[in-house]
Amino acid sequence: MQNPRLASRYAKSLVDLASEKGQLEAVNADMLFMQQLSKTNPDVVVLLRSPIVKPDKKQQILAAIFEGRINAITAAFVRLLVVKGRESNLPEIAQEFGKQYDILKNISKVKITTAVPLDASILELIKTKVQSGTDMQVKLETAVNADLIGGFVLETNNNLFDASILRDLNDIRKQFAENIYVPAIK
Repeated sequence: MQNPRLASRYAKSLVDLASEKGQLEAVNADMLFMQQLSKTNPDVVVLLRSPIVKPDKKQQILAAIFEGRINAITAAFVRLLVVKGRESNLPEIAQEFGKQYDILKNISKVKITTAVPLDASILELIKTKVQSGTDMQVKLETAVNADLIGGFVLETNNNLFDASILRDLNDIRKQFAENIYVPAIK
C-alpha cells in the first residue's frame, strides 16, 4: 500500500458522503467491483499508476470502463481522485472503504482454510458457531490448502486458531529437533 493514511481518509469521506446520501449499499457494491477489477485486470492498476498517461486521458478511459456500471457518487469520487492526482490509490481506497463499511455495519470477516472444500451445511454450521460467540454478523471466506493434510485454520480479526494436522506435525518436528533428553543423559 502506497499511503494507508491517505486511503483511510478518502475512504472515510466516501463512507460519510454515501451514508448521508443514502447510497451506502450501492457505493459498497461499486467499491467491491473496483477491488475485483484491480485484482483480475492488472492493466487497470498499471493505467492508474502510470505517470505517462495524462489525467484527462485517464478520466476518459475510466469513464468508459465504469460507464453504466457504477453509482453517480462513485463516478464523481473517481473523477475527484483523477483531478487531485490520487487515482493511483484507488485500489487501496476501495479496500479501505470495505473495511470501514464492515465496521459501520458490524460485520466481521472470518477466513477458514481447510485441506478439502467444505460443503454448504458445514460452512453454515461454522458460521452460526462463530456468530454465537459475538454480536457481529459474520462474512465467511473459504480457502483450500492441501498442505494442511486435515483440520482447519480459522482467522478472524487479529486471531488465528490453527487446528491443522500440519501444525501438529510441525510441533512434533520441533520437539524432535530440540531433543531435550540428550542433555539429561550426559
